[in-house]
Amino acid sequence: MTSTLPIVSFKGVNRRFKTPDGQVTTALSDIDLNIYPGEFVSIIGPSGCGKSTLIRIAGDLLPPSSGEVMVNGKPPHQTRLNREYGMVFQAATLYEWRSVLKNIELPLEIMRWPAEKRESRAREMLELVQLSDFASNYPWQLSGGMQQRVAIARALTFEPSLLFMDEPFGALDEITRERMNIELLNIWQKTKTTVIFITHSIQEAVYLSSRIIVLSPRPGKIVDDIAIDLPYPRAPEVRDSDTFHRLVSKVRTELHA
Repeated sequence: MTSTLPIVSFKGVNRRFKTPDGQVTTALSDIDLNIYPGEFVSIIGPSGCGKSTLIRIAGDLLPPSSGEVMVNGKPPHQTRLNREYGMVFQAATLYEWRSVLKNIELPLEIMRWPAEKRESRAREMLELVQLSDFASNYPWQLSGGMQQRVAIARALTFEPSLLFMDEPFGALDEITRERMNIELLNIWQKTKTTVIFITHSIQEAVYLSSRIIVLSPRPGKIVDDIAIDLPYPRAPEVRDSDTFHRLVSKVRTELHA
């Protein structure tokens, strides 16, 4: 941890939904969690346990039913207005009629950056995700992994202190997914952006993370907070180590428990 003050703080957070027939479903229950600057924190749990709900609350896309959430020391709504976080979803959500470069420039257009400054920053981000040769291409001309790299570049254009990633590699094949894991770690180590990462993959969580938060089945509660004692930078070969397999086993045990 690079600071004693959390960048994201959940205190006693609950989230309930009303179903169409009037029943109340509790998605999250009594969430107490601090995430610190520079961390890479993965949240893992069964389907429907509230993983995505948790980051949507932090991103001001959903309100909590009760409890307190602070992001960068402010309520999530103010953090969103200040554009202090980026978000990457499972679908890259690129605009098909805009080139790769223009897709990456989009947040900066909205923020009214001058055209020359926008293009310079977008090209810098293309270099970061190793897609400089594809600036003039369109999304439909890219593979799924390349589209997600464009989405990551777009989310980082305005240098947010925090990046929410909601199963960004869930739709990719295993080989592409492993390559994207390696590239994401390289990007994270260069930018020092705090990452909160949602996944269903235990091995992906262990490979990427400095911490893993394990949620129970619905209603989602934190059942474990596991420190990942694997040094960075992490080569792909770390997946063959005894420590890696021990950590995978520990996370799996907590999930099944």
